[in-house]
Amino acid sequence: MTKPDSAVLDAPALAPPGPEPILVEVTRGPLVESRHAVDAAVVDASGALVAAWGEVDRPIYPRSASKPLQALPLVESGAADAFGLGAKELALACASHSGEPVHVETVRAWLGRLGLSEADLECGAHPPRGGMPLEHFIRSGTALGPAHNNCSGKHSGMLSHAVHRGEPIAGYVEHEHPVQRRVAAALGELCGVDLANWPRGVDGCSIPTFAIPLESLALGLARFANPDALAPERQAACRRLAAAMWEEPYMVAGLGRCCTAILGAAAGRVVAKTGAEGVYVAGLVGRGLGLAVKARDGAGRAAEVALLALLVHLAALDEAARTALAPFAAPEVRNVRGRVVGRLAAAGWRPWSAF
Repeated sequence: MTKPDSAVLDAPALAPPGPEPILVEVTRGPLVESRHAVDAAVVDASGALVAAWGEVDRPIYPRSASKPLQALPLVESGAADAFGLGAKELALACASHSGEPVHVETVRAWLGRLGLSEADLECGAHPPRGGMPLEHFIRSGTALGPAHNNCSGKHSGMLSHAVHRGEPIAGYVEHEHPVQRRVAAALGELCGVDLANWPRGVDGCSIPTFAIPLESLALGLARFANPDALAPERQAACRRLAAAMWEEPYMVAGLGRCCTAILGAAAGRVVAKTGAEGVYVAGLVGRGLGLAVKARDGAGRAAEVALLALLVHLAALDEAARTALAPFAAPEVRNVRGRVVGRLAAAGWRPWSAF
């Protein structure tokens, strides 16, 4: 990729791009208690590196941040239309949901359309995400199943793809399965990389996860959000999935989640997705830009702050969106009595409150 052009950004508003990562500081009273180093890349849809902080050519596992790209074959194959999937199901295909009743019930109904059941999901089961979803789950006495897995929507999409193509259901998570081959091809094509040349691991939900340079991941989001140069079928799939995420942001994450908040506050302008181990991505519609951040220590709280700092400095958020996203952009540190004792912020960047 080409050398970063820092002039594209409002230099007085932020720490200039360069070899140093973004530092997200955690304060308690007057003292900086902890610092998270976050690598960040801004890339345009042509592949030019617009700005970079830290090691953006280093391969990382995108984890769930790549879900919108992984969902492309679900639409392109005709499976989404064959099974009458609407915005809720397509948003779930891109989701890392919290396992709330609406997520679980929608997944189960979706599988029923395929003539399948929860038992066909090969993602494994885990309890709903903490807070109210977990409390509701415990109080309800509901049996834990794979539909509660945050990736069950993505897996339902992959099963839809397999059923539509008449391919085996068992083992659909394996690297050699035709579904995974097509998913990997779509991911590699949008990110501009040959995944065969990079390390491969197994994600938490059992599907393959491919190492991709951070700048290439940002390129994938730039193209997903601005697909004009792609083949017509892929253009349509990108736009349909993005529209579903904006129409049903709650299905993408859930109560109190940053993804849901961004998609709701900046609908039609920003598509964003989180991934495990401190990864976050976004695409700016009409701007031709993709963003990708990775907290080196895997801290999701730092990735959220860094991504939102980039969004505001790129003028991707209007005043209403900034107000709605303030709790995620400048999160408070509270003690066990609920008293505010500190906060998180990107060091050297204009404070969120200054906008």
